[in-house]
Amino acid sequence: MRIRHQAVRTSLLALAPLALTALAASPAGAHGSMTDPVSRVSACFAEGPEHPRSAACKAMVAAGGTQPLYDWNEVNIGDAAGRHRAIIPDGKLCSAGRDKYQGLDLPRADWPATKLAPGAHTFRYRATAPHRGTFELYLTKDGYDPAKPLKWSDLEAKPFVKVTNPALKDGSYTFTGTVPRRTGRHLVYSIWQRSDSPEAFYTCSDVDFGGTRTPAAAQAPSAPTASAPGDRQIAEGAAKSTVDHTAHGGHGGDDGARPAAARDTGAHTDGVGTAGAPAAAPAAQHGELAETGGGRSTLPLAVAGAGTLAAGSVALLLVARRRSARGRS
Repeated sequence: MRIRHQAVRTSLLALAPLALTALAASPAGAHGSMTDPVSRVSACFAEGPEHPRSAACKAMVAAGGTQPLYDWNEVNIGDAAGRHRAIIPDGKLCSAGRDKYQGLDLPRADWPATKLAPGAHTFRYRATAPHRGTFELYLTKDGYDPAKPLKWSDLEAKPFVKVTNPALKDGSYTFTGTVPRRTGRHLVYSIWQRSDSPEAFYTCSDVDFGGTRTPAAAQAPSAPTASAPGDRQIAEGAAKSTVDHTAHGGHGGDDGARPAAARDTGAHTDGVGTAGAPAAAPAAQHGELAETGGGRSTLPLAVAGAGTLAAGSVALLLVARRRSARGRS
C-alpha cells in the first residue's frame, strides 16, 4: 500500500505544474505606440502628464486631462477588424474616434515633431504587450495643412510601409521602409491590426521634412522636437495607468485593472519588409502566449482546466488516504 500511496503522491506532484500553467495562461492585451517617429501621445507622455512643456501637449491635457497620457499605449478600437475607415470619422483619426483621446485631434501646427528625411528609415513601435499582427503606415499628401482637422482624404490611399509580424527588439517592433519625398510638416498615421483579435491600435506622428512650410505652419511658433518616453518613465507611469495588460478586451481599458511595469518581452518573428532575420527568443523569457496571442475566451478555459486538474488531484488524494487507512486496519 505504501508503494501505491507513493505513486499517487508522485502523480499529484506532476499535475501541480500543469494546473499552475493553466492558471497562468490568461491572454495578454496588446498595447503600444509609435516611438520613431514619435506619436503625439508618446511625445506628450514623455514631456510629463502633470506638467507638459509644449503648448500643444498643454492643450491636449486641457482638452482631456492627464489620464490619456498615462494610458499612452491604448489608443485603440477593440472590435475594429480592419474596418478603420468605416468606423473612425474624419477629424478623429488621431483619437481613433474615442472621446478619451480627443485632445490628440486638435488641429495645430506646433505639435512636437520628429525630423524625417526621404529614403530608408528604421521605424520603431514600442510594444508593452506584444502580439502578432500587421502594421500599416500612411503619409499625408502634398498640400497637407496641420492646422486643419486630419481627414482620411489627407492620407495617401496606400501605405508606404506594410509589415506583418516584424521583429521585436529591446521592447519595440522594429522594421524598415522607404519614406516618400516631402517638404515641410507632415504626419505619419499608423494602424496596428492584430491577427489574433479584432483589436487595432492607431497613432499620429508629426514629422518635419524641412524646406517649404505651409502658411499656417510658418505663422505658428517653432515646434519642439518630439522625444520618446524612456523605460524608467514607462515603468513609473504604469502605476497611474488604467490599461489592463493581462486580460484586455473590448473598446479600450478605461475600466481595466492597473498593469504591471512595462514589459520588454515578446515573440521574435520574421516580418515582411524587415531587414535581416531576428534572433530566436528563449521560451522561458518570452513565452508562447505573447507569440501566438489569444482571445479573452481562453481565460475561462484556462481557469476551468486548472479547476478540473485541482479537483482530480483532491479526489486522487482522498482515495489514496482511504485505501491506506483500510490497509492499516
